[in-house]
Amino acid sequence: MALPVITIDGPAGAGKSTVAKKVAQELGLTYLDTGAMYRAVTLLALRRGVDVNDDAKMKELVRDIYLDLSGGRIYLNGEDVSEEIRRPEVSESVSLVARLGSVRERMTALQREIASRGGVVLDGRDVGSVVFPEADCKIFLTASVEERARRRYLELQNKGIAISFDEVKQNIVERDKIDSERDIAPLTIPEGAHIVDSTGLTIDEVVQEIVRKCRTD
Repeated sequence: MALPVITIDGPAGAGKSTVAKKVAQELGLTYLDTGAMYRAVTLLALRRGVDVNDDAKMKELVRDIYLDLSGGRIYLNGEDVSEEIRRPEVSESVSLVARLGSVRERMTALQREIASRGGVVLDGRDVGSVVFPEADCKIFLTASVEERARRRYLELQNKGIAISFDEVKQNIVERDKIDSERDIAPLTIPEGAHIVDSTGLTIDEVVQEIVRKCRTD
């Protein structure tokens, strides 16, 4: 029996990464954080001073990029950037990077290559609609804007990053708009996906809900 591919899509701050990791652990699968891949590209662009709106320059940037996701960490050209990619300046630009066709083409190819043997849980904005439309189980995880902003704000505070709640909320609203309106692979509910609203639920409650749905698919 082939190992399953499970996709979890949803807007910024819905808790996709946290939930996907736990779902993977619960089912004995590998977790692939596709959002971290786009964040790593964004970090590299910011470091090198590349205009994230310049498709041609971004295409050149990602052509020879090397990303490795192992042990719950992400390595950019051999460097562990797991913490740095979560900084506010990366969050502010990642949706601009993710809307570029050249970047999406390269990341989609990498994601398909990594997950080609199955046995993976992927999370992102288009993993169920574009990257793996034939996934064995597709989830669309969402929550209210207030709830998503609260979670992200607490996450950043715990990491010692100084930012106001209003700034975090505004960033999420802007990312929602960019992600939903971009021309290439916009954020959408994949066909056949189970919708899970995590507002007011604990992480474990969300995980168990997803596990139940995927075990019955």
